[in-house]
Amino acid sequence: MSMDMTTVGDTGLLDTLQHEVAVFARRAEQTRLGGVGQVRNSMDRAAYLLLNRLDKEGPMGVKALAASMGIDSSTVTRQVAPLVDTGLVKRTSHPEDGRAVVLQLSPRGLSRLEEVRSSRRQLMAELTHEWAPEEREVFCTLLTRFNTALSARQAAQGIPVGDPGPAS
Repeated sequence: MSMDMTTVGDTGLLDTLQHEVAVFARRAEQTRLGGVGQVRNSMDRAAYLLLNRLDKEGPMGVKALAASMGIDSSTVTRQVAPLVDTGLVKRTSHPEDGRAVVLQLSPRGLSRLEEVRSSRRQLMAELTHEWAPEEREVFCTLLTRFNTALSARQAAQGIPVGDPGPAS
């Protein structure tokens, strides 16, 4: 859906917005917004999002996890393999159908996820330490709204969304 620039707002403001989004994306990727201290950059984005989803939604099969995250099953299988190998995720039998396999966050995985969350939370606190609580809330609201709009646009174009789900 194309919009006339005059209905959206000032072209200069939109230029600034697109530039700042590009800078944010580059800096976020460079630092991976991984946190602070020893945990900094110690878990890649895919692993973090998968572990977070399993923590929030509980054990599930590969297909369900893929659908939940808006990505392909083969991608989930590839991304989960090292998490299983390192003991962060375990494969178990489905409680109702013993032939089916479900992925479950292991106690070690939960502990590691909590470490990373804490480190990332500390980074967010440092980056926004001069912000008022209301400013943090507004930023979260607007960033969520922006991400939702991007996801909706991708979905409308038939592009896999890859939604990371609710924040932790």
